[in-house]
Amino acid sequence: MRSHEESRIASDNLQIEGNTMVQLQVVQDRSSEPVEDNITNTSNIDTIPPNGGYGWVCTFAVFLINAHTFGVNGSWAVIMAYYSLHPDQVLASSFEFALVGGLSISAALILSPVITATRKRIGAGPTLVMGALIVFVSLFTSSFATEIWHLFLSQGLCFGWGMGLCYITGAELLPPWFTSRRSLAVGCATAGVGIGGLVYSIAANRLIEGLGIGWTYRILAFCALGANLLAALLLKEWRGRTHVAAQNEQHFSFRDFKQVEVLLLIVWGFTTELGYIILTFSLPTYASSIGLTPSQGATSNALFNLGLAASRPLVGYLSDSLGRINIAGLLTLLCTVFCFALWIPARTYAPLLAFSLLAGALCGVFWCTVTPVMVEIVGIRKLASTFGAICIALTIPTTFGEPVAMQLIHGENKINFTDAQIFVGLMFLIGSGGTKQ
Repeated sequence: MRSHEESRIASDNLQIEGNTMVQLQVVQDRSSEPVEDNITNTSNIDTIPPNGGYGWVCTFAVFLINAHTFGVNGSWAVIMAYYSLHPDQVLASSFEFALVGGLSISAALILSPVITATRKRIGAGPTLVMGALIVFVSLFTSSFATEIWHLFLSQGLCFGWGMGLCYITGAELLPPWFTSRRSLAVGCATAGVGIGGLVYSIAANRLIEGLGIGWTYRILAFCALGANLLAALLLKEWRGRTHVAAQNEQHFSFRDFKQVEVLLLIVWGFTTELGYIILTFSLPTYASSIGLTPSQGATSNALFNLGLAASRPLVGYLSDSLGRINIAGLLTLLCTVFCFALWIPARTYAPLLAFSLLAGALCGVFWCTVTPVMVEIVGIRKLASTFGAICIALTIPTTFGEPVAMQLIHGENKINFTDAQIFVGLMFLIGSGGTKQ
């Protein structure tokens, strides 16, 4: 009896040892898998973002940045209209003035990879402070400009570099704070572009009338400096990611551009930016071409920016609820409808104001939704590097969008906006096709 029991126990032990050997073999086989595919490697796993909390403070900080970079830059439409009517201040063609406005945006975008590397090397705070100081210097020195090349250097290149340091940093740091509310947060932050453009378009027109162009630039410079320094103090990078995850975020392979989704994203951004830039800088000039006053042109530009500000939180909410790519495509297509149905027939003040408000509400959908859409396509780890690559692709439309419009507008001894209006509508139509993921 005892012999039989000992035999059974020995058999069970042998079975346990055999199972253990099998389990050890499985673990050994799994350990040979790549690190990124090994589910037991927890160093790659991020903690869950707060989806709120201090993230809303960061949202406010990015709102300030957008208002005092892209928003302040929106006042260039009013300043450009002033220079066009007063050639004794700065003598240049409409094409050259338009190129200054486009250069300020493309200079910000083309340095995106360098700005990302700078932020990772010295930190977000110093990067933002550097950008705030460069923006201040650019606006302050623009107040002394007497030649067009002065404006190319100050309002164009220098302002663009400072704007890029602030804007790109904010755009990359905000999305990781959120998950299900990511589009809403980005929408609230990008509303700063519209609020800043609204306030500074009206303010620039009043300041030019009361104090002249020089003091207008100086006041804009100090306003931008104070707000951007406050944003630098408030904006923080989310520290919930592990070291390995943070390192993985830096890597981008150009093989990703072989993805149809990424190529369509570039088409969407390239075409809609052409339309967006033309609308941003052309409305005051269009108002003058149909016999309206500079003040009425500034008001139309202000309503355009009001539309930008009012719609972006709503666009963000709808994107989170109904699908980010779906909303992006629908709103881009609606831009086409309004360009053909409202802008081309607008020959008086009231229709122009209606178009300005509706166009502002819709045409900036790319910047409102691009980072959340990009996360869906390439993932949060590749957001910063891929965003930089996309920004480089957008330097051509941002640089030459308004100059192209000026070439279309200025015909033989007369101003005719029809060709430019059709061009803008077609760009949004093509862009809507780029959202068909």
